[in-house]
Amino acid sequence: MDEKNMQSPQDYYAGPEMEPVMGVGQWLVTLLVMSIPCVNIVMLFVWGFGGGNQTRANYCKAYLIWFVIFTVLTLVLSMLFGAAMSAAITSSMGSL
Repeated sequence: MDEKNMQSPQDYYAGPEMEPVMGVGQWLVTLLVMSIPCVNIVMLFVWGFGGGNQTRANYCKAYLIWFVIFTVLTLVLSMLFGAAMSAAITSSMGSL
């Protein structure tokens, strides 16, 4: 068989192109920006839904999902605790 006619797997593979891996420096910058209050929320949306690196976009989307879950849980637990405290205060005022 002629070597010119031999094909490697890359010659006929038509799958998606791989993005370059984010380096340690890029992750350090990402984590630094994520530690700045208010800026981190804005950058989560920019990096998550912008046209940047897909790995960072997936990380930001997952972070936003966890942020929403914990915010909703915090609100629900705060309302339950507030209602319990209100009930306790009104019942103790009624017994005086």
